[in-house]
Amino acid sequence: MSDINTLSFEEAMRELEATVGKLETGEATLEESIALYERGAALRAHCETRLREAEERVEKITLAANGQPAGTTPVEGL
Repeated sequence: MSDINTLSFEEAMRELEATVGKLETGEATLEESIALYERGAALRAHCETRLREAEERVEKITLAANGQPAGTTPVEGL
């Protein structure tokens, strides 16, 4: 298993979906299920963090009176 912190959002989501699939089959032992659950929880937290970081980077371009870009302001309410 790779270090969660090095995974992109997409990689973490794919692994999280696979982990949930393994848990849903019910074929894992109790110990395996606990390890899968813990890994899944960490993957979910990582995905939430990556999404929050992406939202913070989304910016709204502000225009000056002449229509030229004047700068950026953070998008609120995401």
